[in-house]
Amino acid sequence: MGWRGILGFEYGIVQAPLGPDISGPELVAAVANAGAIGLLRAPDWEAPDHLRDLIQKTRTLTDKPFGVGMVLSFPHKENLKVVLEEKVAILQVYWGEFPKELVSEAHLAGVKVIHQVGSFEEAKKAKCAGVDAIIVQGREAGGHVIGQDGLISLLPRVVDLVSDCDITVIAAGGIVDARGYVAALILGAHGVCLGTRFLATHESFAHPYYKQKLLEYNETNYTNVFGRSRWPGAPHRVLRTPFYTEWRHFPDDENEENQPVIGHSVIHGVPKEIHRFAGTIPNATTTGDLDCMVMYAGEGVGMIKEILPAAEVLRKLIEEAQQIIQQKFSHV
Repeated sequence: MGWRGILGFEYGIVQAPLGPDISGPELVAAVANAGAIGLLRAPDWEAPDHLRDLIQKTRTLTDKPFGVGMVLSFPHKENLKVVLEEKVAILQVYWGEFPKELVSEAHLAGVKVIHQVGSFEEAKKAKCAGVDAIIVQGREAGGHVIGQDGLISLLPRVVDLVSDCDITVIAAGGIVDARGYVAALILGAHGVCLGTRFLATHESFAHPYYKQKLLEYNETNYTNVFGRSRWPGAPHRVLRTPFYTEWRHFPDDENEENQPVIGHSVIHGVPKEIHRFAGTIPNATTTGDLDCMVMYAGEGVGMIKEILPAAEVLRKLIEEAQQIIQQKFSHV
């Protein structure tokens, strides 16, 4: 089953590339050292030198393979060059098309390509491009959500789509524990990708206050309130905080540009002002009115009860998934 590994890794578990810089070298190395796929998040602007530093710092913390996630709707050509030059194990791309020519270029560099999709049509394009794996993201996912379909309906369709070729299928969206892991395997996935669960780990670069709120709040909403100017047409799933509840009907013709500055942060080494309704989550450097900042989370957040080391999250996922399958299905 999934714990036997995917794409040459020991286990079939992927740590999502948490933006803007939440999945840094410490988290990625911890996941890699535990045998799973850790993904750095590339900057959402061209920063090849910084990205190279991130990759090299991660290599000082682990001798295991890992990857880099990249949003294709932001400038990325120079960053992509660095990923291929550094020959990381995995390039994960999403929110845009990654054509066959670039997949072939990555393969020549020894880099495997995972394309994250949110619809059946996107999956067909990824298959035609010759990617190594497809992450199927359901609408239950936290952060920016690519599609409208729920995971339980979309995942089997993509599994069937690629059944005639050697493409690994990875499930994402609302999965935080072994039950979700096993459910995804039963639906045909080879592995799972978790974001919110790894956000709530010791090694993630999220602000401690944000991590605490992941334990306190159980409800999320799918919205377009935050970050409209910087990333238009990119709906997202957020914690239902008091600030969000008060402002969830923020007028559609408004955005963060004319809103007051509510905090400051250093993101990928660059000082940034955070405006009210910005799409920037609080990282460990953030100061200001954190209660009024966006806090992304998937629908499974209510099942997260404690902040754990990343290796412990992985151990529990694998051991408990094995127990579930042995207890529920071994006699079938």
